Amino acid sequence: MVFTSNIFLFAFLPAFLLLYWLTPRLLKSLVLTLASFVFYGWWRPDFVLLMLFSSTLDFTLGRRIAADQARGATGKRWLVLSCIANLGLLGWFKYANFGVESFRELMHAFGIATSFHWEAVILPVGISFYTFQTLSYTIDVYRGQVRTVDRFVDFLCYVAMFPQLVSGPIVRYAVVEEQLRTRTHTLHGFYQGVLFLQAGFAKKVLIADVVAPVADGAFASAHLSAGDAWLGIVAYAFQIYFDFSGYSDIAIGLALMLGFTFPINFDSPYRSQSITEFWRRWHISLSSWLRDYLYVALGGNRKGPVRTYVNLMLTMLLGGLWHGAAWNFIAWGAWQGGWLVIERRCGKRPWYGPAPVAVRMAITFVLVLFGWVLFRAPSLGAALHYGAAMFGAGGDAAGSLEVRSMAWAALLIAAPVVWLAPTTQRLVARANPAWVLLLQLLFVLATLHLHYQNDVPFLYFQF
Repeated sequence: MVFTSNIFLFAFLPAFLLLYWLTPRLLKSLVLTLASFVFYGWWRPDFVLLMLFSSTLDFTLGRRIAADQARGATGKRWLVLSCIANLGLLGWFKYANFGVESFRELMHAFGIATSFHWEAVILPVGISFYTFQTLSYTIDVYRGQVRTVDRFVDFLCYVAMFPQLVSGPIVRYAVVEEQLRTRTHTLHGFYQGVLFLQAGFAKKVLIADVVAPVADGAFASAHLSAGDAWLGIVAYAFQIYFDFSGYSDIAIGLALMLGFTFPINFDSPYRSQSITEFWRRWHISLSSWLRDYLYVALGGNRKGPVRTYVNLMLTMLLGGLWHGAAWNFIAWGAWQGGWLVIERRCGKRPWYGPAPVAVRMAITFVLVLFGWVLFRAPSLGAALHYGAAMFGAGGDAAGSLEVRSMAWAALLIAAPVVWLAPTTQRLVARANPAWVLLLQLLFVLATLHLHYQNDVPFLYFQF
């Protein structure tokens, strides 16, 4: 089920909220869990069983770790089992097809024919996100940073909670541990949640979905002028930001409506003045997860500068692979990691550090754009072709990219929002009456726009 759909907005959500608010406090987690199963299983009910398996496994292993530590043992064997099971499932569903295709290409390169039949593995939506959540729970229990959850239904609620289930933010158990037991439901929190939801809805429907055809058209074209190539990648930069930050706003808003407080996932990332700063502002829940559970586990910066650079590069390579099973995602991770290494060598400052603020922001944005080319292109070869077009090697100096008036309007609105407007969290906190009124109008426009388009999944559904 998609947040920006009529079935969710006018059927599922009102029915669920009515039931949830009428349910006694002790049963609210159960009602939320069951509703989340309906939400997640709307497309493929069988994938609910996979999520149930992961949840049951890590709930049990967390208890085993705690029991071993109470007896003076480390419980490491159970943590290792959790890592193998979770990463094994993630690896199978996400990378099996990639592995088979890479093997076939390798055999073809050596002139060896391969004729075995392979049934493509279907990727369960959201598996990357809930796997990281359950895995972080067992790691935190092992580290002594959280207590084991008392009730299985609370752990199921933590994993399956539909606001963040499909595309994050990646919520750690420590963040909601107390809220699962004693969360507070207030009208003010509900009101703020509605504002977050409306803002995210408008971002997705009125900007991300409207500029998407520009990016799609650019990447589908075999011949682009340099101007069209730059326009296409800027459109994609706006699309992915407003799409994903819109989803995060909706998730945070829904959580507030249910009595939960989720962490902020975006903080004006395109205003960053370095790639290091960009990763403090973009997909914050993922970057902090990679830092705390991968970079630190590899040794962080504790083993000298060379090892630090290696750890940074490995973390970003694996972060790229987490996003998708393709060589262009690995190249995107290498691009990001390479700049992080360079900036670390420069004392966590970019090589263009002495430049004025506006210039530093502009250069950082251009570096991010080149990364988005690798991220958006269907293959590494296509990314190189697109990058060449950005420098005038696209073969069409006249330009041929069709941009409708609504897309131009969305692009022109997106730019000042990205670089000048306050973040959603600041606007919601202030709740200025003029902004709230404008938001209501935008939300009405967004809901009306739903009648003129099919349900458009969020970009991060594929990851």
